[in-house]
Amino acid sequence: MASPNKIPAFTRILLKLSGESLMGTRSGGIHPPALNSIAADIQSAHERGVQIAVVIGGGNIFRGAQSQGYSIDRVTADYMGMIATVINALALRDTLKVSGSSAVVMTAFEVANVVETFNRERALDHLEEGTIVIFAGGTGNPYFTTDTAATLRAVEIEARAILKATQVDGVYDRDPAKGKPSKLFARISYEQVLKEKLGVMDLTAISLAMEHGIPIIVFNIGTRGDIERIVTGQKVGTLIAGEGDER
Repeated sequence: MASPNKIPAFTRILLKLSGESLMGTRSGGIHPPALNSIAADIQSAHERGVQIAVVIGGGNIFRGAQSQGYSIDRVTADYMGMIATVINALALRDTLKVSGSSAVVMTAFEVANVVETFNRERALDHLEEGTIVIFAGGTGNPYFTTDTAATLRAVEIEARAILKATQVDGVYDRDPAKGKPSKLFARISYEQVLKEKLGVMDLTAISLAMEHGIPIIVFNIGTRGDIERIVTGQKVGTLIAGEGDER
């Protein structure tokens, strides 16, 4: 647990969550304990005075890249995946509200009478007012990942860092799930991630973050309290940044 008097290291963050993070022990869909745990961690960080935006994926429900084998056009499939992110965003919003946090969903395309359509100025107003903003619908365009959407939104809201939640403890030199010896990086440059195609995020997302100098912190969403530890300046996971940048 972070020190209760610790001043936030980041005043505004963009948290990137995968849809799979909501599955918990299930093979798909939303597992209430997993959703509640993530919401509690977001709320703990938010209570530190940090402005928080979230981009959430939809892979627990449907992923556009999974359209192979279906009689579904890839563009249609990508829109289905975007709609899945709206479902997840609504679930996260209401869970945060029940726990006492103010939260709102904004989508990249219009979902009339359900959520707000993304507007940069309105999103900034929400953040300044202390509302957690959940961005859904990706970029609103097929063929773009939610990683790219997360970096785009981070640039637009002038986030101080992107927190990329994964199922492992950070960035490794090779996939630890494959059973081979692997090295966890405490820090790595954007350039090395791109050169070695490490796959922690979509390469377009990494390039955009590098262009705008937004650090990315990759951490394990399964470790309770890590979001709060990161925003209070503790070294968690892997920092992706420029060669001369420091956490």
